[in-house]
Amino acid sequence: MTRALQLYSAVACRPLPPRLLDGSCRTKVAAAMNSSSPSHGREVKLKAAESESSARFDRVQQLLRSDPAGGWEKCWEEGVTPWDLGKPTPIIEHLHRIGALPKGRALVPGCGTGYDVVAIACPERHVIGLDISDIAIKIAVEVSSSLPNANYFTFLKEDFFTWQPNELFDLIFDYTFFCAICPEMRLAWAQRIAELLKTDGELITLMFPISDHVGGPPYKVSVSDYEEVLHPMGFKAISIVDNELAIGPRKGREKLGRWKRLSTQSAF
Repeated sequence: MTRALQLYSAVACRPLPPRLLDGSCRTKVAAAMNSSSPSHGREVKLKAAESESSARFDRVQQLLRSDPAGGWEKCWEEGVTPWDLGKPTPIIEHLHRIGALPKGRALVPGCGTGYDVVAIACPERHVIGLDISDIAIKIAVEVSSSLPNANYFTFLKEDFFTWQPNELFDLIFDYTFFCAICPEMRLAWAQRIAELLKTDGELITLMFPISDHVGGPPYKVSVSDYEEVLHPMGFKAISIVDNELAIGPRKGREKLGRWKRLSTQSAF
C-alpha cells in the first residue's frame, strides 16, 4: 500500500451527516427550492436530496473501511464522488479571471476529474493535477484533452506524498484534499507542501468543512488546524477570509486562506 493510501485509511471512518451536496443532489435541491408546489412539498424534496447526499458520504466511508488500499478507486468505480462539484470551484475560477493568481507552475493535489486544473491553466501558468485514482485521471484526460488550453495542463496518477517533480511550484491549490487525509497525517501534508513549493511561492487553501462533526472523511477542519502544521514550515497567512463564492450548501463553512512561505525554517 502506498503511503498516501495508508494515510487516507489510517483512521476508521465513522458515519456522519455532512450537508455537502454533489452535482446531482444540488440539482434536486434547486428544483425543490424553485418549485411552485407548496412549501411543505419543497421541504420534503429538500430533505430527500440531503438524505441522498448523506447516504453517498456513508457509502464513501464504507468503501474506505472495507478496502483501505483501494477504497478511493472503488468510489470512482461506483460513481460515489460527493466531493466532485461537476464544475470548477467558483472562487479559484474567479481569482484566475481577475488575475489574482501567481503565474508559473501550479499544482492541484487530489485533482479528481480536473475541473480546477483546466480552469486556471493558461499560457502564463502550467498546471499539474495529481490524483491517486486511475479512473479520475482517465476521466480528466478524456474530458479535457481537446480543450483550447490543453497544452497548459498535465494530469498524473501519482502519490502526492512520494511524487518527485523535476521542478518546484509557484502555486499550490488545496481543496477537499487536506480534509480527506486523517488528522494525524496533516503535518506530513505540510512538510510535503513545503518541499514542493518555491520559497516565495503561494499556497491557497480552501478550508472545508469548518464544523464540529465527528469522524470522516471529510474530517472537520479549522483555521488553527492549518496554522498548527504550516507555521513550523515557515508559512504565514497573507489573508484568511470567508469564501463568499462557496456553493449554497457550503456557505458559512469555508474560508479562503492564502499563505506565503516566508522562510526555509521547518520541522523536518
